[in-house]
Amino acid sequence: QVRLVESGGGLVQPGGSLRLSCAASGFTVDYYGIGWFRQAPGKEREGVSCISNEDDSTYYVDSVKGRFTISRDNAKNTVYLQMNSLKPEDTAVYYCAAVVDGRYTWDVYLRSPDLYHAWGQGTQVTVSS
Repeated sequence: QVRLVESGGGLVQPGGSLRLSCAASGFTVDYYGIGWFRQAPGKEREGVSCISNEDDSTYYVDSVKGRFTISRDNAKNTVYLQMNSLKPEDTAVYYCAAVVDGRYTWDVYLRSPDLYHAWGQGTQVTVSS
């Protein structure tokens, strides 16, 4: 059974850091592209970052470039999202998702949550003083 479990969310002050984890079970994470998405109240789900299963290339939405880093630890079957210099507008529920498709470029996967076929339950990130 394919399963993704996010952890690492919490309350942090502006300028602080968090590291989110996405632990996979039932499949080998390095064979899949993994995306991080977020959804704030009243807003649509937004792609934050993704890492390809072809060459581990990474992609970011403009608003997090230079602040967030996605990485993969195949030995732990886990993908991470390191978030630095957090801002109040980063507040949202963060989800990880898996895709193995190959039909699109990764900038498309970053923008298209509907292409992903397995999702975690989400972890809340709140950035507030």
